[in-house]
Amino acid sequence: MTDQPNRLSRPTLDLRPRPTIAVLGSGTMGQGIAQIAASTGHQTHLFDSDIARAQGALAGIASQLERMVAKGKIDSAASSAAISAITLDTSVSEAVHNADIIIEAIPEQMEMKVTLLTEVLKHAPSHAMIASNTSSLSITEIGARIHASARTVGLHFFNPPPVMELLEIVRGLETSEEIIGKALKLAEGLGKTAIVVRDTAGFASSRLGVILGAEAIRMLESGVASAKDIDRAMELGYRHPMGPLKLTDLVGLDVRLSILEHLQREIGEQFRPPGLLRMMVRAGKLGKKTGQGFYTWKDGVAQ
Repeated sequence: MTDQPNRLSRPTLDLRPRPTIAVLGSGTMGQGIAQIAASTGHQTHLFDSDIARAQGALAGIASQLERMVAKGKIDSAASSAAISAITLDTSVSEAVHNADIIIEAIPEQMEMKVTLLTEVLKHAPSHAMIASNTSSLSITEIGARIHASARTVGLHFFNPPPVMELLEIVRGLETSEEIIGKALKLAEGLGKTAIVVRDTAGFASSRLGVILGAEAIRMLESGVASAKDIDRAMELGYRHPMGPLKLTDLVGLDVRLSILEHLQREIGEQFRPPGLLRMMVRAGKLGKKTGQGFYTWKDGVAQ
């Protein structure tokens, strides 16, 4: 009697379509998240109520992809496919009506996020994952206030999203295991390495990152060393790919200030924002996006 081939052992192709992703907000983070999603084969809707801002984001994505082609990281066909996968929407209903995954990437203000996601739920499919890219606000509170706790999760991408490997998945108090599983699968599909953290103020990454950044600002404020030398200390001494002051410029000084104020309220005085940070934000020196922060930025490069 001859053995029959084990049919179950044969590899099979997963022919299921990739989930459709809606990214809400076309700022720095939304633009980067949309680029990753489209580049990994997802039909991607990028929403912004301001069409000029959305068009600017799409132009920015195209420019980034062109640089990758020039460096030989992708070919021109992949670049064209990614751009073709992105649809710009100025209506929430258009952006989310057939989305499987919805990622909110608007400013770090709870009321703005709740208002937007409440509108989203009027139009989104009942199975859609509701995700926030917040770096510090409570996923539990967001889920409760929009009455969708079980399917609300944090997907905290890092800046710049196409480059940074980590994706921090934040589990709210009532986030379902099904949604956590979907988030982990999404991270894998986007080429990210995921960690799952409990919903606490600042999660894991922001809590560690902003305290280092705040101390670097205090050191600069008190004249310990120049911004470049403080950054070199962490880059060369601790192998950080980017120093804390340059990273603060990249994230945005206003964003860092907002996170520190939130963590000060939630955790304690160790997160009190440095006076220099407050003054720079008041002066409109917000980092790369304004051309001036702890560094002067020209053509996207710190001087």
